[in-house]
Amino acid sequence: MVHDTPDSDLSPQFPVPEAVPTPTDAPAPRTPWTLRNLLVLIVTSLIALLAANILVIAGYAALQPLMGWPRSSQTLHDNPFLLLALQSVVHALLLLTVYLFLVVNHHLPFWETLQWRTPAAGKALQFFLGGVLLAVAIQLMPAFLPDREDFPLTRLFTSPLAGYAIAAFAILIAPFMEELIFRGVLFSFFQHLVGSRCAVLGTAALFAALHVPEYWGAWNHVLLILLVGLVFSGARGMTGSLAPSVILHVAYNTSLMAGLFFQTQHFRALQSV
Repeated sequence: MVHDTPDSDLSPQFPVPEAVPTPTDAPAPRTPWTLRNLLVLIVTSLIALLAANILVIAGYAALQPLMGWPRSSQTLHDNPFLLLALQSVVHALLLLTVYLFLVVNHHLPFWETLQWRTPAAGKALQFFLGGVLLAVAIQLMPAFLPDREDFPLTRLFTSPLAGYAIAAFAILIAPFMEELIFRGVLFSFFQHLVGSRCAVLGTAALFAALHVPEYWGAWNHVLLILLVGLVFSGARGMTGSLAPSVILHVAYNTSLMAGLFFQTQHFRALQSV
């Protein structure tokens, strides 16, 4: 005789699958823009600056007998070529530091994390023309603070060759690296920690502070650099991209160097500056 069994006894005894978490349940990715990481980068940057000084001085000492360079007639900060070499090594070490911080340590895409978005050709041209107009406007602005024409940066133009070297550095290297540090890395830290408005003001102020040694005593120049930094930081904040500030900076420096080039007869009449 076949006995009927309850339907519940005949149901297959399969394990109930666990609920699959939805994307909204996934933890948010950790941001690299924390106060702790900012402090780590500051310490690392100071170490990079010290290492750059050691490398340049050691390199100069090693090459001095072969090249016949003077031993002590010029200090490191009085020689434009040594100073440019030092700044180039510093920038290279800082670029390596930022790359290791983002890509190796945090496993993040380098350009995307720094908010680089290449603009269309028309937009890029507008930003470039904006940088040219900014340079013209800065040159035409009246003085608001005590100023002087003889300051540390002008004393580096010791020869036409020095003029060409400084111009090349100012156009090809400085804009990209300064924007990478100020409007890329520092802006992202400030934006995450204290908001976009403070990021614009803070990076502009630090940008001006970086240039104080170059313009020491020429305080109106420092004020103008602060205004320029506000434009660069404002472009970064309004567009949400690093590219516009880089293009503005390249155009601004190119305009200034071109004006100096023609004003001094191709850097041959530097005393006319």
